[in-house]
Amino acid sequence: MAEDEQTKQVKTLKQRVWEIIFEAETPAGKLFDIVLLCFIGMSVLAVMLETVAEFKNKYSSELLFVEWFFTIMFSAEYLLRLWCSRKPLRYATSFFGVVDLLSCLPTYITLFLAGTSGFAVVRVLRLLRMFRVLKMAHHVRGAHVIMQGLVRSRAKITVFFFAILMFAVIAGTVMYYIEGNVEGTSFTSIPMSIYYAIVSITTVGYGDVVVQTNLGIFVTTIMILTGYAVIAVPTGIVTTELMRGKDNESDHTTDACPSCGAHGHLADAVYCRRCGDRLDHD
Repeated sequence: MAEDEQTKQVKTLKQRVWEIIFEAETPAGKLFDIVLLCFIGMSVLAVMLETVAEFKNKYSSELLFVEWFFTIMFSAEYLLRLWCSRKPLRYATSFFGVVDLLSCLPTYITLFLAGTSGFAVVRVLRLLRMFRVLKMAHHVRGAHVIMQGLVRSRAKITVFFFAILMFAVIAGTVMYYIEGNVEGTSFTSIPMSIYYAIVSITTVGYGDVVVQTNLGIFVTTIMILTGYAVIAVPTGIVTTELMRGKDNESDHTTDACPSCGAHGHLADAVYCRRCGDRLDHD
């Protein structure tokens, strides 16, 4: 009887920790997310300051302390997520589970491999935690709508991309034959001319490649005007899909799967949309 009572208490503790770490509808969960977001911001700022030579030389010991402090905090958070997950291995192999692990590894690697400063780049993955923190309330629904809109519009965007690419190839080839024989020309090859066409169509205008003939100026003008005309096409495609997905926005909840931590389930969902496990904690 005493063992059953102890098991029940441990189970209840796990559920409480789960609600705080993975859910955002409770005051404790929101506070945890806000504190975590602050930690992420400060840790990323510390990583940025390490790249400033003057600051690093003056505050090297303080930066090292800050780095180890946040690494220990993130490591403890990762272990807590594994402990309160119903299936720790499934969470560890999920997208954010891998991100959680990778965001802690660089500091530990420096203990065994001296001079591995290049691994500091991996610490930027901590920024991905911000997307997880934004699961709070309406943010997760908005993020879900955006992702669904991008997924639904991928076919149209792909067709549009290749259409623009073909136009750039044709325009670049034309520009090569117009400007290629001019003395001192920058259009030394068709690939270079295609690069110029892409820069012109996107209205970036680096200025490293310049036309010299009147016909070249005319064709460049057509490319720039075409770029202005079609630049709104992908925006319109994605916006249309976003508006379609917004109709079902209120159907999704912020409940997290106890096994993999996935969010964005329907209100009447019984199984996880990602791993297929039951959504209840029993």
